[in-house]
Amino acid sequence: MENITNTEKSQILIDALPYIQKYSDKIVVVKYGGNAMTNKELKDAVMTDIVLLSLVGVKVVLVHGGGPEINDMLKRLNIESKFINGLRYTDEAAIDVVKMVLAGKVNKELVQLLAQHKGSAVGLCGIDGAMLTAEKKTTDDGQDLGFVGEITKVNPKPILDALNNGNIPVIATVATDAEGNTYNVNADTAAARIAAELGAERLILMTDIAGLLRDKDDVSTLIPKVNVSEVPYLKMQGIVSGGMIPKIDCCVEAVRRGVESAVIIDGRVPHSILIEILSNEGIGTQFV
Repeated sequence: MENITNTEKSQILIDALPYIQKYSDKIVVVKYGGNAMTNKELKDAVMTDIVLLSLVGVKVVLVHGGGPEINDMLKRLNIESKFINGLRYTDEAAIDVVKMVLAGKVNKELVQLLAQHKGSAVGLCGIDGAMLTAEKKTTDDGQDLGFVGEITKVNPKPILDALNNGNIPVIATVATDAEGNTYNVNADTAAARIAAELGAERLILMTDIAGLLRDKDDVSTLIPKVNVSEVPYLKMQGIVSGGMIPKIDCCVEAVRRGVESAVIIDGRVPHSILIEILSNEGIGTQFV
């Protein structure tokens, strides 16, 4: 920024104004994960973006996972990670670690980081105020995954209370059922359901890829905008495949449930959230 003149700085702000007006007092749900969660510079950029948006009147809700931290703690405690069809099997010992790491460690570190960037944040998890209710999830062929849950209900009150008090809600994705069992739920899915329940203007999924590419090995083939009705065709063509399928299904579900638009952005790009929200070009792939 040192090389930018004052005139150029003022022009940047003027260009951002229509977007600030568009999103002022609107809810934006950010699912935070991938490289942006482990790289210090990227982490700082994300926190700066969220605090800035919050200060200009955007109601940001931060939903996070913490896979690498969970794996690390399981390893340190000598608890073996078991996977069934690529999905983590979560036994009783592992769900205690998930709860401890997500709601205790990762969540509070993010609240602290936002505070260091002069933001006011409140750490929540899906158990608080019965925010996320879940039931046991099984694989497509009916295999048991232990304490892995499928969200059945979202109670937005704890989130809205935090927003209405001027705080940034930071949400760890553990849920509970009527019997008091705790479940690990997928953070992308949770973010999509939360965004829908809040009637969010936008859902942003941060990933380690540029977005949806026509050719997965060529970044220049990025598809900037997709209508949700095109997704089955893109799957048939093999453009939507592998690990992208669940992420894109989350975007489709969010839009079908009333979120204005959902976007997959590259969290490896510094300030990708601001680029997405406050510019005409945006970044990544938008689902409408």
